Formats: sequence, structure tokens, C-alpha cells
Amino acid sequence: MGHTAHLLEQDWTAYGRCSGEQPDTLFVSGAAQRQARILCAECPVRVDCLVDALDHRVPFGVWGGMTERERRALLRTRPDVESWREVVESEPDLVAPLVRRGRAVRRLAAAPSADDAPATGEQPPG
Repeated sequence: MGHTAHLLEQDWTAYGRCSGEQPDTLFVSGAAQRQARILCAECPVRVDCLVDALDHRVPFGVWGGMTERERRALLRTRPDVESWREVVESEPDLVAPLVRRGRAVRRLAAAPSADDAPATGEQPPG
């Protein structure tokens, strides 16, 4: 692959929500991975990022909303896949809900906001 083709292939990186973040933000472990996944949740190039990480078997960091452990598990289920782009385009549900299944995102979605509280001062059920 020529240098120009490689640059075009990587163009998506400029549009990631993480493009202005410190790299250490995405190369974390434990609970900090949940925060990285939240950053990925609404990223316009999340699928491109994930496909790139899966195609290149990137061993570290959160890419496309998936941790290295999640990517390894997915790669083990389909060791014969050469182009994850084709898989994602034909089976979008395989990777689309992964970020939403993340514990941190689920907690944020389930947490009542101040606007949800009844005017009487009662706490919302939950």
C-alpha cells in the first residue's frame, strides 16, 4: 500500500471525538475504560475506528467503544474474518450495541436527571 493510500485510509481519525484528547485517555484499564467508552458512544467515526482496530488486531486501548478484552473475544469468535468492514456492514447489530451495553453508558441512561424529579420533592422510582 502506498503512502497516499495509507493516509486516505486513516483520514477518519481527524473526525473522532477523541482527536483532541490525550492518548492516555484511551489507553487505560479498569474503571477508566468506562469513561473512554462514553467518549466513543456518540463518536461519528466509532465504527471506522473499531473496524481499523479489529482489522489490524490492535492489542491495547479502547477503540470504537470496545476494550482490548472485548475485541479479543470478538476476534476469537470469528478468526477467519479478514475485513471487519464487510462484517459490520452486513451485520451491524454485531458491533452497534456494544457501547450501549457498557455499564457506564447504561448507568448514565438510567440515572434520573434533576428535571425528572417530581415537583413535590419525591424521588423518582428506581
